Amino acid sequence: MVTLPNTPPLPGGIALSHLSPYDWQAADGVCGGSPHLHLVCTEAYVVTGGTGSVQTLSPDGYRELPLQAGTVAWFTPGTVHRMVQGEDLRITVLMQNSGLPEAGDAVFTFPSDYLDDPDRYAAAATLPPLDSPDIEAAARKRRDLAVEGYLTLRESLRAGDPAPYRAFQEAAARLVAPKAAAWRGIWERGALAAAQQTGTQLDALATGTAGDYLATATALSTDPLRLGGYGMCGRRDEYQLPSG
Repeated sequence: MVTLPNTPPLPGGIALSHLSPYDWQAADGVCGGSPHLHLVCTEAYVVTGGTGSVQTLSPDGYRELPLQAGTVAWFTPGTVHRMVQGEDLRITVLMQNSGLPEAGDAVFTFPSDYLDDPDRYAAAATLPPLDSPDIEAAARKRRDLAVEGYLTLRESLRAGDPAPYRAFQEAAARLVAPKAAAWRGIWERGALAAAQQTGTQLDALATGTAGDYLATATALSTDPLRLGGYGMCGRRDEYQLPSG
């Protein structure tokens, strides 16, 4: 990885990773990832190969969006999503607000008794180190627990009852609320700072002083920091990217 002083973040302060959904079969016969939602981040899938789908739960109800090479799908905060493996599905994930997902912005659809107990939730959501011989079994167990809660929410929505889904959203918000102050700092240093920098550049263009920031122009590149990690949706290639 190239490391430079004051390395700028990716455009808009986004985060990026590469994913291939798990091919483990769940209780409903579907192969795929761990259903979850994000509290303040919009997530986008850019499909680079293969086929599959993403299942979502939202006020729109239950939907299944087909995915194939060239598809771009995205979902806003509060949307439960489950990535489904078809055949060799490969996705580049773009995530709003740089490091917030890694700071706890994502909440699994575990059964409600886990959401009401922060310690129990954390124990079920946390995986052992990547080099642990138990990590795959732990990731499967976590995925299956999330699917268990997800199927209950999905069936209620299909039956016309949104109350369990809304209750899950509210429980997820309560679970992460203590982290909101720390998240604000990540957002201020990342996405907000990137937007404010554009404003500064526009001011410089208008006043004829653009040369000051154009003089710092550069090009950057990086490679994955870790290959094949066990993410929420599947095996994940991760990058160590500046977030501001």
